[in-house]
Order: sequence, then structure tokens, then C-alpha cells
Amino acid sequence: MIIPALVDLADENEEWRVFVGASLLVGMVSVLVAVATRGQRPKFTQRLGFLLVTTVWLVAVVVGSLPIYFSEVNVTFAGAFFESMSGLTTTGSTVISGLDALSPGILMWRSLLQWLGGIGIVGMVLLILPSLQAGGLALFHMESSDKSDKVLPRINQLVGGLVTAYVVLTVMCVVTYTALGMTFFDAVNHAMTTVATAGFSTHDASIGYFDDNRILFAAIVFMILGALPFVIYIRAFLPRRFQLWRDPQIVVFLMICLVLSLAMSVTRRVVNDTPFDEALLSSAFNLVSIITTTGYASEDYTLWSNAAIGLFFLATFLGGCAGSTSGGIKANRLVILYLLVRSSFRRLVRPHAVIRLKYGNDDISPQTIQTVTIFFFLFFGALLTGTVLLTMLGLDLVTAFTGSLTALANVGPAFGQIIGPAGNFGSLPDPVLWILSIGMLLGRLELVTVLILLFPSVWLD
Repeated sequence: MIIPALVDLADENEEWRVFVGASLLVGMVSVLVAVATRGQRPKFTQRLGFLLVTTVWLVAVVVGSLPIYFSEVNVTFAGAFFESMSGLTTTGSTVISGLDALSPGILMWRSLLQWLGGIGIVGMVLLILPSLQAGGLALFHMESSDKSDKVLPRINQLVGGLVTAYVVLTVMCVVTYTALGMTFFDAVNHAMTTVATAGFSTHDASIGYFDDNRILFAAIVFMILGALPFVIYIRAFLPRRFQLWRDPQIVVFLMICLVLSLAMSVTRRVVNDTPFDEALLSSAFNLVSIITTTGYASEDYTLWSNAAIGLFFLATFLGGCAGSTSGGIKANRLVILYLLVRSSFRRLVRPHAVIRLKYGNDDISPQTIQTVTIFFFLFFGALLTGTVLLTMLGLDLVTAFTGSLTALANVGPAFGQIIGPAGNFGSLPDPVLWILSIGMLLGRLELVTVLILLFPSVWLD
């Protein structure tokens, strides 16, 4: 909170007092909690891990909401909580309008929340607090869907490598944006939210404010880099052969981005008579933004055509790669689901055949199949439940369904006149914002981590 306070102080904006006050409040409470909980630490268990991860995220969201609630931004606490949740879960949905007139400290705070949420609050905690090493790797996996092999021997080395890669990508993005004409302030803010595949901007018009095709292209590159498994950046410096394409999800993710961008470009060329080169860049930018769950928009793509709306609706489900900053279903699950369907069809034709399921060079275990199946069941169950609840609160079906979807997938913009790419969530009532906030948390922690706490059997010894 001191960083945005210094930004406001340098701008001679009185909002710096809000950040200093919130910082002192959180600091005092933290000291009291630390003193009150001295003594022997409890033994780490899976149950404690699930509880700790969910609690850390909820506390972080409450802390993040304080400066927004006490600032000049005219929002209720539900709105501030929603904005903070959207930031830390890298969703990118917002209840705030008039961004161009806000204090630079608030804009910086929103970007910082997304940047911290991108690498994962738990990942940062594991790096900073060695006392959690005992259950460190288990905690990191509960917070993230990255189930890749242990490329470094110790958890602090692994998290340190991930954070280093994250920081380096962010710095590269800042330099690129600055070189392309952004002010340093805009470049820093947009770099943090681009690499985090998060989507908050310093302008109401988002990236479209800059009206520069070079910036759109640079954003495409860094959104894709942020949506790749961060473990590959560590592998690139290890003393053994580096194979980018060894992970099937990377190939599938890149092919999805390419095929959908080309399909959208051809559609716009035929339907809207848009020049192909112009259609290709804007289509690729907006589609990659949705696929990677970043949520930037250069224009209102829902006005292009019905076919465009259909492609963007499909893209909202997809997500980037496991082990990245992206949300959504993720490419690795799509690969495993395809392999399951293919093997089932083969067994129908050859009932006695022995078919081995392989993900790249590795066999797919029954536990992995079970995990993927449970995820799909919970994802669509939560999507339908959220839709029903939102319609009961008075939203139309399109707004309710796509709002629930964009929250669970951590995408940002939805569809419809209210929460589409040209709108925001500010006009929604508080009960709707609370439900969407829960949806964002479920999506960021991949459902199981939170929902498992609701089963009474989990708490029985």
C-alpha cells in the first residue's frame, strides 16, 4: 500500500492518506495476530492446507478492498470487495467507471492487486515465509493447477524461479510498452496486468485508448507468454535439453489461438467487408485476450456479427495452460478430455482392446482422469447454480449466464448491454456482486479447494 501512497504523494493527490491509513490498520492487526498466535505450529495436514489457502485468499481480498472502499471511488463495500476479488483473481471485471479521472494511486493499486494475484498470493507467501516449507509444495499445488514434475529440488527454489520469471517478463513488457509510446505510468500498469493475464487498465477505453496497432501486437505476445506454463521458463535455463513442444497443452493452446483468430478474420472479411490485415490484428488481439482470460478489449467486438459473438462465447470457456496466470478450463484438461472421448469411441469398436492413455510421453493415471472429470462436473454445476441465483435476483438470462461464466473462468467482460466489453458491473446490485465474487474465488482456486471445505465429512477425524 506504500507504493500507491508514494505515487499519489508525488502527484500531490490527497488520496495518499487513504493508503497510509489502511496500511497502518492492516499492520497493527497483523502484529496483534502474530503475537497472539506465537507458540508451537500445528502439524500440516491436507485439511489444514485447503483451509489455509482459502483463508489466505479471502483475507487478502478484504485487505485489498480497504483502500478502494475508503478512497474517492463511490462504491459500497460489496463493490470494493468485488473489485479487489476481481483484481487478485486476475478476472478483470470492474465496478468502477471514469478511470481516466481517478487518482494514480488507486489505478496503481488495482494493477498491483492483479500483478500479485497473477503469480498467486500463496506462491508469494511460500517465498517470503520459510516457516511454511513443511507443506509448501502441497500448498502451491492447491493454489494452482500446475501439477508438473518438480523441476527444482526445494520449494523455495521452485517458487523463487517462478517469481523471477514473472518479474523478468513484467520488466520486458514495461520496456516494450514504453518504447512503443506509452507513458511510463501507463506502461507499468498495463505490463503488470498483461503478464498477469488480468485486464485492468488505466483508461475506460482499455487498450483501445492508445489506438496503436504496435501496442496491440506487443500485448498479444505478452498475453500468450503469460498464459504458458511458467515452469518452461525455468526449464529453459536448466542444464538439459529444453523442448518447448513436449507439453501437448502448449501446442493445443497456440493452435486454438491461431485457428480462432483466422476464423474470426475470415468471418469479418466476408460479413463486414473489413480488410483482412486489419481484421486479423484486431481479431487476434481480442480473441487472445479472452482465451488467456486477460479481458482487454480494443473495441466492442459484440457489434461485429452474430458469428463473432459465438466465437467469443466459445473462447470464454477455454483458458490458457495449467501452471500459468490464466483462468478458464485450461488446455491440459481439454487435451485429457479429448483423449478420454477418443479412447471410449475406440473401445466401442474394439471392446477387448487394451488402450493406454498418454499425455505426451507420460501415462494418464486413473487419479488424473477422476480429477478432470470432477472438475468438469463442478465447473458446469457451479455455472448453472450461479446462473439460476442471478436470474432469481432479477438479471436477464444472457447477463446471468455470461456473468456467472466470466466470473468462474476469470475472464472479465461478459455479454449483453450491461456487462459486455463496452460496459461494466457497476450498475449491478450488491447481492449480485457477492455471488459473482464467490464465483471468481471458486474459479481462481479451481473449485475443489473451496468446495471441499463445505463437506461435513472433511471435518470428521
